[in-house]
Amino acid sequence: SSSEEEEAGPSAAAAAAAEQRREERLRRFRELHMKRYEACKLNSQEVVEEDKRLKLPPNWEAKKARLEWELKVQEKKKECAARGEDYERVKLLEISAEDAERWERKKKKKNPDLGFSDYAAAQLRQYQRLTRQIKPDLEQYEKLKEQYGEALYPTSDSLFHGTHVPSKDGVDRMVADLEKQIEKREKYSRRRPYNDDADIDYINERNAKFNQKAERFYGKYTAEIKQNLERGTAV
Repeated sequence: SSSEEEEAGPSAAAAAAAEQRREERLRRFRELHMKRYEACKLNSQEVVEEDKRLKLPPNWEAKKARLEWELKVQEKKKECAARGEDYERVKLLEISAEDAERWERKKKKKNPDLGFSDYAAAQLRQYQRLTRQIKPDLEQYEKLKEQYGEALYPTSDSLFHGTHVPSKDGVDRMVADLEKQIEKREKYSRRRPYNDDADIDYINERNAKFNQKAERFYGKYTAEIKQNLERGTAV
């Protein structure tokens, strides 16, 4: 009986070890199965998100960041108004000198004035400047959309074009902008006034322009001769 117990002991231990290994394999199998399930779930979510991103406009991320920044600015303005502070002053106090200098350089590089090249380029430059100043009235846009519906977006067959009557505020803004353009053109006119103290060495305007061109190209070579003639010491 003792020999049978001795033989049964190792066999029971081996069976327990085998059962333990089996349970370990089953546990690892369940873990692998759960990881596979999680991977499939995350993959499906990523596919859905990628499909949404592909359907969005190309510059959606930039627009989203811009909208978030505008919301933060609006909240900051409300906080400053509640405390009775000027938002522009608070904003300037939070900007470091290095950031201000970097933004100033960036602003100069963004739209540098390269001078006059042709009338088409000048017109395009003015168009871009005017469009940057446009601030859309979203409330008025929503009212027009409710009033006209799909007719607000005319096509080649629509009769809506030409029936819009501008508001008084819109007309006032246009008049103010035109007056500002006229004032700027008068201020930066290319016409140069005559210098009353300058020597008169011409007989008419055409001759004055010719003398100016001659002075520009040959003035440094004939300056001494001109001075001798004026002094009366020319040979």
